[in-house]
Amino acid sequence: MSASPFYLIGPMVHQQITHILSILINVVFPTIEKTFHAMQRSDRQPYHTSLLSGEAWVQELIHGHPKRIRSELGVQKHVFQELIFTLRHLGHRDSKYITLEEQVSIFLYTCVTGLTSGHVGERFQHTGETISR
Repeated sequence: MSASPFYLIGPMVHQQITHILSILINVVFPTIEKTFHAMQRSDRQPYHTSLLSGEAWVQELIHGHPKRIRSELGVQKHVFQELIFTLRHLGHRDSKYITLEEQVSIFLYTCVTGLTSGHVGERFQHTGETISR
């Protein structure tokens, strides 16, 4: 018996199969891979597209019905405002893209709901990475 798995077929068929495999491996597969990666780059679509940003939702809680902020963040409005005031007094500030109010809201919302950073990110329209920071 031959060492080749093609010992049951003739040498001519074996040569043709080897040639086809060579073309697939060296030409077709790399072309498909390049096309796939190009499609991934061109088909990118924003994930967080809600019209209500996290900051807008926080402002809606702050200026809306007092029971809503308690329900969503687990603290009453005056407690939330005092917490923000105290943190600012201690030197905490808005980050480049997220206000201190939204940062605190993300923390409180995560504590109240127990959701993953990905789910909290959907609520606040930020990536899970941003939320976990």
